[in-house]
Amino acid sequence: MYVKISCMVKKIFITTILALTAISMLAPFLVMLLISLSTNNEISYIDMSGLVNNLTFHNYSNVFNTIPVFRYFINSLFVSVFTTIGQVIIATLAGYAFARLSFKGRNILFFIILITMFIPPQVNIIPLFFLMRELHLVDTYSALILPGLFGGFGVFLMRQHFLSFPGELEDASLIDGCSKLQTFIKIVCPLAIPAMATLAIFTFISSWNSFIWPLIVTNSEAMRTLPLGLAVFKSSYREVIMWGDLLACSVVCSLPAIIIFLLGKKYIINDMMKGGVKE
Repeated sequence: MYVKISCMVKKIFITTILALTAISMLAPFLVMLLISLSTNNEISYIDMSGLVNNLTFHNYSNVFNTIPVFRYFINSLFVSVFTTIGQVIIATLAGYAFARLSFKGRNILFFIILITMFIPPQVNIIPLFFLMRELHLVDTYSALILPGLFGGFGVFLMRQHFLSFPGELEDASLIDGCSKLQTFIKIVCPLAIPAMATLAIFTFISSWNSFIWPLIVTNSEAMRTLPLGLAVFKSSYREVIMWGDLLACSVVCSLPAIIIFLLGKKYIINDMMKGGVKE
């Protein structure tokens, strides 16, 4: 009886801590959403009771009429989608090669890739900019996409996943007459979807929230991404900050990343559970 009560108290305590943590993370976003749907007069109230009286989308329409939010959104979406697709393909191929194929210098090359994970991204910004300038890619989509296609984290993640892949399935497919490429496409890739989806989510969110690199490598307004457009929109205020418009723009900037995470969170959980269980 004492053991059951102790387990129940422990479960209640853990659940309470998790619930409070979730509320602390959700509350700022909900307040931001609420303020973005309120007028400037209601935002000036000291308490929050006035914010829920007259909800309106006026701030959103004002933002879309003031700055080219739709253009910024399309730019961010285009860059994030192609960066995600490219990195998933490259990391999957490289991870499979490092995990399942034997070639000279494999361990040394993988060690070099791991070292790149410990280098701060800010260190690479200047060399990358000079490289893009020499290739005449500054202020283009290529400059925004190409640096994000290659990353040590993606190769490491996919390699670790393929190391746990049962080799018997590959042997069986080879016996059935499949080539290495057919085995990779028809057998390996379908079973690696959870790891690929996990990498895709992290890559998309990182690319979507990227600010420093688009700030440096773009010059024209037509090439700005949404985070950069939000910063420019904020800096346009001189005396009075229109918090409703600013937070409406912030909501538009935040929603795609939240939606992508909610749609793909089951793959992250499945992949983490798979990695935490040994057969």
